[in-house]
Amino acid sequence: KPAKRLSDSNSEGAAAGEISALEEAFRKFAIHGDTRATGKEMHGKNWSKLCKDCHIIDGKNVTTTDVDIVFSKIKGKSVRTITFEQFKEALQELSKKRFKGKSDEEALREMYKLIEGKGPDLTGVTKTVASPTVSRLTDTSKFTGSHKERFDASGKGKGRAGREDLVDNSGYVSGYKHAGTYDHKVQGNK
Repeated sequence: KPAKRLSDSNSEGAAAGEISALEEAFRKFAIHGDTRATGKEMHGKNWSKLCKDCHIIDGKNVTTTDVDIVFSKIKGKSVRTITFEQFKEALQELSKKRFKGKSDEEALREMYKLIEGKGPDLTGVTKTVASPTVSRLTDTSKFTGSHKERFDASGKGKGRAGREDLVDNSGYVSGYKHAGTYDHKVQGNK
């Protein structure tokens, strides 16, 4: 689905395209880092992340303090989140500070352009490394000695059975190799 569909002749269609792309970005940031989030409300932490990742915070006109103040001003007294409508209000307020020389509408359009189509940056996230050294160390078919005994033929770990010698305590004498064969021997002799 295209996030943005603009036509020069229809300014209303352009605004609708901008809003849908803006709402998509809002949802991406709203669910970031929270498995229970629905994407309809955004926490202050995610609001700050959106402002940093989309370069709304420039360090001169808009700072992290400004972003936090606007968030606490827009949200309700006993609420910790903002809705999409409150999000647009917060952007309108920040756009006046970020783009001082422009009209309110133009500043808001510039603010939307910063956010549209963006998602949370994944900086500092650990990535898996597929190096030959790591694959050799984790390939259980190449293990030898006592380490080989810890895994079955498919490479799945045996758990405690692979780490310790488990004693069979079943029967009259523990460790008796021919356990369960008495009935077979007795019936075989008859």
